[in-house]
Amino acid sequence: MEYSKSFITCLTGIEENYKQQWAKEMNGLLTEMKKYTDECKEQIQELDFERIKALKDRFDAIVIKGIEENPPSQNPQKKGKRGANPKTKARNLLDRFVEHKEKILRFLTDFRVPFENNQAERDIRMMKLQQKISGTFRTTRGAEAFCRIRAYISTIRKNSLPVLEGILAALKGMPLSIP
Repeated sequence: MEYSKSFITCLTGIEENYKQQWAKEMNGLLTEMKKYTDECKEQIQELDFERIKALKDRFDAIVIKGIEENPPSQNPQKKGKRGANPKTKARNLLDRFVEHKEKILRFLTDFRVPFENNQAERDIRMMKLQQKISGTFRTTRGAEAFCRIRAYISTIRKNSLPVLEGILAALKGMPLSIP
């Protein structure tokens, strides 16, 4: 559940459409955090936990600034008399920052966690494309076979193995072993 890349897109939209300064600051902070972790990975150096704490403190300060700019009842127009007042898009994003802070910033302390979730999105894209083209799968067995094949190809790619060789090996009954 690594959101950082998609959050940057949302922050850019909030900054451009609603002219909110906190969004620009958060965008810059997330970019700075990514740059820091990339430098640590490249130079194979230890994380500076004092710096990480300072970055997290800045994250909290920007979220507080954003919450002050976007109080919960800023959008009182609603249909009907029931339910809570709807929140603005900016407020919904801020609530996600509060609720999922540890998950969002996990890339900062765990190098195994990527900054963005593009790979997960790519993994499900083919399934959605197949559904759009044909509407659905004809059988459950067909859907399972499609998912199994896509998972195998995705695993081969994630392990930097040749995809065509992996498919041919699987067809011969000797799938590639993943290290």
